[in-house]
Amino acid sequence: MSDKIHVRPASERRRDFARWATGYTVKLRTVGPDTFAVPPHLFGDVPEELLVGAIVDGRRYRSPLEDEATGTPAPGQVEERVGVPGEPLPPVPASAYPADAVPVPPLPDVEPAAPVAAVTVESASEQHDDQADDDQADGFPCGECPRVFGTERGRDTHRRQAHKEG
Repeated sequence: MSDKIHVRPASERRRDFARWATGYTVKLRTVGPDTFAVPPHLFGDVPEELLVGAIVDGRRYRSPLEDEATGTPAPGQVEERVGVPGEPLPPVPASAYPADAVPVPPLPDVEPAAPVAAVTVESASEQHDDQADDDQADGFPCGECPRVFGTERGRDTHRRQAHKEG
């Protein structure tokens, strides 16, 4: 983690940011062709208009001045709507759609799906006993233990790994 805050000003404000940065006796270094390393104690002194449109530590800087200029409400001032299960969603304003948007036809009424049948789970020992009974008729028995395998290769691999020679 760096002890500096990386600020990449907007291209139209880069020269003004550099002028501000050179006005300090503390040396502000560049860490890239368009990125400055600002000490945390000086970041609060950066004029707000220099940070509009900037990228600060990899994230876009949200400026109250920029929000005022674009008419965007500040965070926390927007009424947050919460969906309620079973209730229809509120309508979306027409301004949310592009001019060439085509409405999607509504979905036909669909009957609810049939309930899923309950699944019973056997314990591992029951499965092993059932498998041993079924596999005794055909397969490849281990010879050193009661296991039976579906392939000769599986049996040979088992013997090498489980029954190592002493």
